[in-house]
This record gives sequence, structure tokens and C-alpha cells, in this order.
Amino acid sequence: MGQTMKRAALLTVILWALLGLGFPLVMVGIGQLFFPWQANGSVITVQGRPVAARHVGQYFGNTLQYFWGRPSDTTSITTGKLQPYNAFNSGPSNYGPTNAALLHDVKVRVREYLQTTPGLKASQIPLSLVESSGSGLDPDITVQSAFIQIPRIAKHTGLSVTTLTRLVESHILPPELGIFGPRRINVVLLNVALTALIHKHES
Repeated sequence: MGQTMKRAALLTVILWALLGLGFPLVMVGIGQLFFPWQANGSVITVQGRPVAARHVGQYFGNTLQYFWGRPSDTTSITTGKLQPYNAFNSGPSNYGPTNAALLHDVKVRVREYLQTTPGLKASQIPLSLVESSGSGLDPDITVQSAFIQIPRIAKHTGLSVTTLTRLVESHILPPELGIFGPRRINVVLLNVALTALIHKHES
């Protein structure tokens, strides 16, 4: 019995050392060696100052001069109230397709686009712009989702439609590995580039 306990304890220590310390340290080392930018959060910097993360969306819905991403239904952990793109509480609303709250939210979002974007029709608004993603942190939108926002941004920035169209086209990303999913645009990267254009236009 005592010998069995000793072996069990020794095995526990060995496994803890290998899997609890060794394996994580090896993975961290590989990440830092071969993928340092991704391993450290894919941080986007402007003039040496961190402004965003490549793979985590940001809330731009309160600014008419920027491209808006997918709606985010993440909430505050402490208050339980809506807090868009809260990375500490990632998740969807879990509303079903016939849920009255979901239908209300979609109608509000459609109305907001129609009221702020000149010449836009409801049929032109992609579902991804009025329905939240599963994580609530999705930084990507479809190409069409970016193009339909150009008239609003042109109106509030003074940039030409042609300039904004070129900006969007330069940020189109191909499907993952060339075959998975549609072409898409990272809203965070797009808005970082847009900010630079706005500052250049104003100077």
C-alpha cells in the first residue's frame, strides 16, 4: 500500500512538472520564437502607441465618421448591462430567431443605418450588420458591409467617395487559406487607416 502511494505521488509530481510547467513553457517559447506578434496579442500600434488588437473588434457605433462593425451583445460582468466588445465576457445574446427582443434589436439597427446613411435602402443592409456574432468580438465584416457605409463616412469626414472606395478595396482580405469563408474586411485595421486619412485631410 505504501509503495503504491509513493508511486502515485511520484507520478503526480512528474505529470505536473511535464504538463503543468514544461508543456506551457515550451508552447510559450515556440510562440515567442516563431509568432511573437500573434503570441503577444496581435497589438496594432500607431506612432509606437498601442491602439487596438488585430483579432478583437472595437465599438465604433457612436461615431458617424468611422466604419461600424458587427453588433456586439457582450455585457458587463459586474452590472450585466450591455457593454459592446467586452473581451472579459465574450458571448452572444442567445436570442432565438423568433425572440421579440432580437427582432426589436434588428429593427433598431436597420433604422439607425437608414437614418445615418444617405440613399441606403433596407434591402441593401447585410444581415451581419444587424445581427451580433457568436463571440461578440468579431473584428471582420463583409465587403458589402463596408461599401454601403461609404456615403455616411464621406458626409462626416469630407473625404471623397472615390478615396474611401479605394481605402476599402485596399483592405479586402481573401478567404482563410484561400478557400474558407468569404472575402472580408477587418474593421479595426480599416478604421486605423481611415484615421490617418482624416488627419491628412484636415492638416
